[in-house]
Amino acid sequence: MDFVSIRIITADVARLVEFYERATGVRAIWATEDFAELKTPHATLAIAGTRTVPLFAPDSARPADNHSVIIEFLVADVDRVHRNLTAFVTDFVNEPTTMPWGNRSLLFRDPDGNLVNFFTPVRVHS
Repeated sequence: MDFVSIRIITADVARLVEFYERATGVRAIWATEDFAELKTPHATLAIAGTRTVPLFAPDSARPADNHSVIIEFLVADVDRVHRNLTAFVTDFVNEPTTMPWGNRSLLFRDPDGNLVNFFTPVRVHS
């Protein structure tokens, strides 16, 4: 088994795709007006509209209703990325912070309220 993708259901696919393209620098690949993917070397962030939900099971997913998942991206320099994001991210949960487990993390919300963590492993010098 190989974990390859996470999908966000949204009421506004274009808005969310534009946000993630700007935040990550990755261009989306559009399949339809209701479905796009941002592919990275190790995983894909899929963004789908509410009209796709009944194709799986009616009412099985609701947009802007995530309270338990954090979407995470490894970045080379979280502090630099934070400076770039301040131009358009409106909801920072925390500024870049070094976590006890060794990552420097920046937590913010996307336009649908989903939590996003950009992090950089801290280099420990001995």
